Amino acid sequence: MSTNKFSQAECDAVYRVIRERRDMRHFLPDPIDTDTLHRLLAAAHQAPNVGLMQPWRFIRITQPVLRRSIHALAETERMRTAEALGERHNEFMRLKVEGILDCGELLVAALMDGRERYVFGRRTLPEMDLASVACAIQNMWLAARAEGLGLGWVSLFDPDALAQLLTIPAGGKPVAILCLGHVAEFYPAPMLELEGWDTRRALDNMLFENNWGNKTP
Repeated sequence: MSTNKFSQAECDAVYRVIRERRDMRHFLPDPIDTDTLHRLLAAAHQAPNVGLMQPWRFIRITQPVLRRSIHALAETERMRTAEALGERHNEFMRLKVEGILDCGELLVAALMDGRERYVFGRRTLPEMDLASVACAIQNMWLAARAEGLGLGWVSLFDPDALAQLLTIPAGGKPVAILCLGHVAEFYPAPMLELEGWDTRRALDNMLFENNWGNKTP
């Protein structure tokens, strides 16, 4: 056994928080204390990132009028998404897809501007900056679950409109509206699965050996 391995109890806790993480949509209005919020942001800031470029920027939304404006952008995109879904329009409209007005804290995660100067690890895969931000969000998500807090990633918005609303400089780009807060309970399974929108596919269907489509024994 590796001497670097955590204790079994610690390993079990890590796997549990991964297994029980949920994309939350239902929140209580209770505020999050400052120390906890700082721990979550620090966890995000410790994420792996290509070339140590640290491309994430987090904007904390504290003005009620700004929160309502962000909600309006999400609502506009919700309607457009419903139209694009065609025959699943009504089914989609029945889903609760965000908790922007309900959560205790609202954050916007964005890509920084000036990313073109970072070449290390991005010469052939420039999208690795976005992957790095996603890692930061996942760190926050898992830390929030460990703290008993819910987090929901909202991607229903026009990035140009949100960038203008938040005065994000040219070259920067918002990638996620993060609803963070206390919850009455966590969903026993992903909400979209509970609502019958889709089901999680088996890992065996995602795992190949040596060549694409060649399933591992």
